[in-house]
Amino acid sequence: MTRMTPHLSLQSVRTLHLAAQGLLTPARRKATKADVLASIRRMSALQIDTISVVARSPWLVLFSRLGAFEPDWLPELLAEGKLFEYWSHEACFLPIEDYGLYRHRMIDPGSMGWKYSHSFREQHADVVARVLDHIRVHGPAKSSHFERADDRKSNGWWDWKPEKRALEILYTAGDLMVRRRESFQRVYDLRERVLPDWDDARDLQDNPTVDAELVRLSLKALGAAKSEWIADYFRMKRLKPAPILHALVESGEAVKCWCPELHAHVYVHADVAPLIAEAESGAVQSTVTALLSPFDPVVWDRKRALELFGFDYRIECYTPAPKRQYGYFVLPILHRGKLIGRLDAKAHRKEGIFEVKAFYLEDGMKMGKGMQADIEKALQRMADWHGTPVLRWTSAFLRSFS
Repeated sequence: MTRMTPHLSLQSVRTLHLAAQGLLTPARRKATKADVLASIRRMSALQIDTISVVARSPWLVLFSRLGAFEPDWLPELLAEGKLFEYWSHEACFLPIEDYGLYRHRMIDPGSMGWKYSHSFREQHADVVARVLDHIRVHGPAKSSHFERADDRKSNGWWDWKPEKRALEILYTAGDLMVRRRESFQRVYDLRERVLPDWDDARDLQDNPTVDAELVRLSLKALGAAKSEWIADYFRMKRLKPAPILHALVESGEAVKCWCPELHAHVYVHADVAPLIAEAESGAVQSTVTALLSPFDPVVWDRKRALELFGFDYRIECYTPAPKRQYGYFVLPILHRGKLIGRLDAKAHRKEGIFEVKAFYLEDGMKMGKGMQADIEKALQRMADWHGTPVLRWTSAFLRSFS
């Protein structure tokens, strides 16, 4: 007998996605360090970015899901060996139990594009050997331990000192790992000292097994997804996920649905599949209002954000100021299952001020009293957590609320 493919509305796809991401309901209790680890495991990857005009992106992603938490817990989990860092969607904190899923990338670093340079390693073999030997003899080290020979200040990643390039290359190749962070700077150590129990000959899985697990984790993190959305989550560009998704359906780990609004099949992970009927009836909906990091998994795939939420989002902090449309560090606003707007913000920590420099509602959105109250509360929660409790916004922001 042929099984009927259930239909799923676009709103239900959003609800299931937000449920999987931990954005279905607000946090009900004070967060613990265990909650931070559980949230990262739920997302499978927490992207790292160094911009801190509001707060560093990993902290923002966690705050939107957990509420107030202690930022030091994240580097503590890294130092305790419960997390590791590597290239996933981009540079990410990752659950240590997933190390084996990335080992193939380390063994074949040439496939990592700009993140690795065979020519540099060959042309500067003496520098690479010196850096590796220094860490082997003297223990963990960070980039600042190696001074520029010409005593110049770096002008950016394209002007890194050779030792910094060597550290990054050895990290991408898996010879070094990030043992801990100090003032958010990476402290590198030999892989065999960070993971003494790992053995490639014993522990390395074959590529098909790894691909299948990454697809499963991608779907688990997304909750509900088109086949085309799967590969981007872990940057699996050459992967064709359809056969693996079909196998997950056959094993009962996923449900295949049809979404008329997307004109596509959507795969729902078993973890959130029990919510399908309630999502369709409207009994379950996201009640979260939160400011998202520009590097949040909900929006880091621009195409997916546009298809799923009708939200056209581009990160503009790397765009020259005259070409920016919205601002330097623009935070998407999630409100009860929809991305309803965005705001450009800056935390003035010394003055204790959280500044909203610009605010934009999406086309077709109207600011009602309920939405206004939810956004104001979300802003104040974030400002209080930052230690910048005084909200300051522009007249343009005030007009949006009128």
